[in-house]
Amino acid sequence: MNGAESLVRTLVGGGVDVCFTNPGTSEMHFVAALDRVEGMRCVLGLFEGVVTGAADGYARMADKPAATLLHLGPGLANGGANLHNARRAFTPMVNIVGDHAVYHHQYDAPLTSDIEGIARPFSAWVKTSPTAETIAADGAEAIRVARTAPGQIATLILPADTAWNEGTGPAKVDEPPPREQVTREAIREAAEMLRKDPKGTLILITGQALRVAGTNAAGAIAAKTGCQVLAQTSNGRTERGAGRFSVDRVPYPVDQAIARLKDFRQVILVGAKGPVGFFAYPGKPSVMTAPGANIFRLATIDQDLIHTLEWLADEVGAKGAAVPFEPAVRPGLSKGALTVDACANAIGALMPENCIVADEAVTSGRGLFPFTKGAPPHDWLQITGGAIGLGLPLALGAAVACPDRKVLCLEGDGSGMYTVQALWTMAREGLNVVNVIFSNRSYAILRGELHNVGAHNPGRKAIDMLSLDRPDLNWVDMARGMGVAGSRATTAEEFNEQLARAIATPGPYLIEAVI
Repeated sequence: MNGAESLVRTLVGGGVDVCFTNPGTSEMHFVAALDRVEGMRCVLGLFEGVVTGAADGYARMADKPAATLLHLGPGLANGGANLHNARRAFTPMVNIVGDHAVYHHQYDAPLTSDIEGIARPFSAWVKTSPTAETIAADGAEAIRVARTAPGQIATLILPADTAWNEGTGPAKVDEPPPREQVTREAIREAAEMLRKDPKGTLILITGQALRVAGTNAAGAIAAKTGCQVLAQTSNGRTERGAGRFSVDRVPYPVDQAIARLKDFRQVILVGAKGPVGFFAYPGKPSVMTAPGANIFRLATIDQDLIHTLEWLADEVGAKGAAVPFEPAVRPGLSKGALTVDACANAIGALMPENCIVADEAVTSGRGLFPFTKGAPPHDWLQITGGAIGLGLPLALGAAVACPDRKVLCLEGDGSGMYTVQALWTMAREGLNVVNVIFSNRSYAILRGELHNVGAHNPGRKAIDMLSLDRPDLNWVDMARGMGVAGSRATTAEEFNEQLARAIATPGPYLIEAVI
């Protein structure tokens, strides 16, 4: 058994049974090993950003890491933007990155690069395995690191001779340490804050706290004390919908965020960070909370957030409190012009139960959240690191993780072009993804940002850099060219009919919503 097969058997034995791949020459022995070892599903992506983004979506829904297979430093670099997003989502992931044979490095061949240097900004753990005898144990450690709370990226570099030389067989994967619990003193301090000034207190949550058990406990605390609960602006996964406690998010625009948070004198952080602006703007603060507000970190993201909220609920006497769960209310379908609100009405009205929403609608997506509060229970996945090009591969990975659930990808036309190749993989794998492309023919969010940073009265060159015209993108033709059926909607009635049909039909579909 060579080193590559030792590594693959270690991955499968450690529960890593999906590998999103874009291999090259140095990875061919790993590719051959994937063919020999039963139990590993291999999913090909035509660009490394699709590979890493799909691994992110898979892990968010499967609650375990996938592997990626990437080709040397340039391949890893191509996947870097979505590794950044995955790190910000606390996604567990094991990257296998091929490299030249150890003895070949001295010749500085064209693809030679500092792979460890490229990996470090996105990885909690990076290692180059020098021999076939060590690769299985290194793979086992990579899995353990990836599964360590709150979820981490581990990057294992596999030199070609490490892959083809004789290995040791698979290695056992140790269990990661359990999540730590907060201290009794911290719980008592948070409870005292709630007793002292409940109306002026915000509990800000993210991560594990946005699963149903966490939001139920947060809802009980709010019902008992009168405090408010919000989520961070961007979150890896939120379980929401009818019959669940609804948690709104801190708004993205600075002025809206400041207005929403201005009355809170105390903020209790449960996994979340204190709210700050996504960017700096001239004359506006970076911190969104009111000046002088008491920011108390009850739990860090790697601690047991559900236990923290349940313990706090007991401490304030909220056990058994009547949580105001969201009623099952769907909006009506719109008629006439196709606007963002018309799309939102249709999505809220037609979303199936247990749907998974991959949201990278950027400008258009901000208005969608309220329209789906009363839709059947569903999961909402967001872009967490701000590096656009995640939506399509995120949906792809979620569909691989949950083949029996419909995935709805809400994607901006500008962002979608970064990883449009994901459509081909959706077709090849027969994935149940409905892709809605909000086609406004521009980087619309950047037009707003141009004004926000004080760059008024833009000229032709500036406008051209933010416009997607001359020629217009034809998403229906692009989808069909990659094997995905598609249609274009220009009215609310067309969109309603096309979305209903796409949801009812197995396999991938694309709707270009011209708004």
